[in-house]
Amino acid sequence: MKWREFIIKSRLKPWDIVIITGLILVSFVPLIIFGLQQTAEATVTKQAVLRVDGEEIKTFDLYEGQKTYTYTYKDEDGDYNILEISDGKIRIKEANCGDQICVRQGWAQKNGETRVCLPHKLVIEIQTSDGSDEGSLIY
Repeated sequence: MKWREFIIKSRLKPWDIVIITGLILVSFVPLIIFGLQQTAEATVTKQAVLRVDGEEIKTFDLYEGQKTYTYTYKDEDGDYNILEISDGKIRIKEANCGDQICVRQGWAQKNGETRVCLPHKLVIEIQTSDGSDEGSLIY
């Protein structure tokens, strides 16, 4: 059966095919828009801010492909936390606190995530450098 015969027998008019094709193409517009939005978000740099007892101690830049390195925070009482920074994420690798909850929390990499060591009053918070939320909705 030829295409023309199919259209005639199915009671479809030529403009019906154009309209259906147009609607199918328009249905891909959100996919394109959100794909472009995520590409733009990938250019936003992230930072991890280290605070102890509310005072900002150090800021670490986080980015994909980052080499692994460690940073040791030690206070005057002898308490220490070893932070590991690798491939755009950060974690508390080792601490001399009793409960070790901070070590078991794992990696932080998304905007707004925190890692906390309560006995040492240490907080690590992930922030985007431009102040935007990585996973925020557009209204």
